[in-house]
Amino acid sequence: MKTIALVGTFDSKGKEFQFAKTLIEKIGFKTFTIHAGTFDPLFEPDISNEEVAQAGGMPLADVVDSGDRGLAADVMAKGVAVIVPRLHEEGRYDGILSFGGSGGTTLATAGMRELPVGVPKVMVSTMASGNVSEYVGTSDIVMMPSLVDVAGLNKIIRTVIRNAVMAVAGMVGYADSLPEETGDASDTKPAIAATMFGVTTPCVSHAKELLEKAGYQVIVFHANGAGGKMMEKLIDQGMFSGVLDLTTTEVCDDLFGGVLTAGPHRCEAAIRQKLPQVVSVGADEMINFGHISTLPQQYAGRNIHIHNPANTLVRMTAKESAKLGRRLAEKWNTAQTEMTVLLPLGGMSMLDAPERPFDGPEERKALYSAIKEGITNPKVHVRELSYNINDQAFAEEAVDELLDLIKVFP
Repeated sequence: MKTIALVGTFDSKGKEFQFAKTLIEKIGFKTFTIHAGTFDPLFEPDISNEEVAQAGGMPLADVVDSGDRGLAADVMAKGVAVIVPRLHEEGRYDGILSFGGSGGTTLATAGMRELPVGVPKVMVSTMASGNVSEYVGTSDIVMMPSLVDVAGLNKIIRTVIRNAVMAVAGMVGYADSLPEETGDASDTKPAIAATMFGVTTPCVSHAKELLEKAGYQVIVFHANGAGGKMMEKLIDQGMFSGVLDLTTTEVCDDLFGGVLTAGPHRCEAAIRQKLPQVVSVGADEMINFGHISTLPQQYAGRNIHIHNPANTLVRMTAKESAKLGRRLAEKWNTAQTEMTVLLPLGGMSMLDAPERPFDGPEERKALYSAIKEGITNPKVHVRELSYNINDQAFAEEAVDELLDLIKVFP
């Protein structure tokens, strides 16, 4: 019999969790309950709040005595982040469900984010109609809007909870029932991680075809911030045999305030895991923002391209390009194994090409000079190619380099 975990505050939201628990058990599943509130629960949980607090680094009594709600939220979230993945590793449950407002969502998703990809995770939240990146992170949490506050049972929240229960029950209950032929033979092949943006699609699509012909499965990540974070996480989890990181534009946004940043640790996991990798500067001429009305004042009057109504691009200057080059060189210099950097002299994207809006020979020169001057590690091989990054010949060179590296890696 499959088991669904319920994690949350069984004191302030006890009626909602008890209702969900009853529904889950009525449809034939077991429940496993984790109480993460600071006060007494409405019903007896399988994991007490004392255990959660201890896992978060502080005895529950000290948390309560402090009277500090912020401290309590921090300790209990840390405890959930420790306990939830540990209990799943022990085989105590198969999927997980929670309900809450901003506090409850923060608490429960702290643990859900630590679970492997594919473990069913459903979060019913008052925050689900807005920006949920803080809660989802690089996980596959399903965020379901609660429509009303999770503040007692009523006909609306009952309906939402019923749907949430059926959603997670469906994921858990049918996980083993799909016929094997719904998979694909390529799933058993060694995997290559690749990064792509709309303006580098021709390059990465051609490289993907070539690598698949060579016997690899290629998993492409959209270099939109969340994609880069997810790739770095999965690299650290050992999912890949090599990396074709041709689109590093997320580093531009991290440096210059763009909206598609993957954070300060982009381009580090493959080096940390000592994977064979080929990297380039795809879309590294631009900083990404939302609707033009959101463009920061400091970029007014710059070379701007409206990619679509929700995406405004700013062409980087030579000075900014040089700063980016130094940042990339700093990261790539830490390589402990052989890697290759490819610099496309004919442009870094569809927009950075002759007679295109972001064509910038001087900016490219500043970027490439900073990279070449900054890389002093003899294991990092820098090659300049006469092509635009989207020329088929560039993709072919990149694939050949990666396959050569894979051959020599232990």
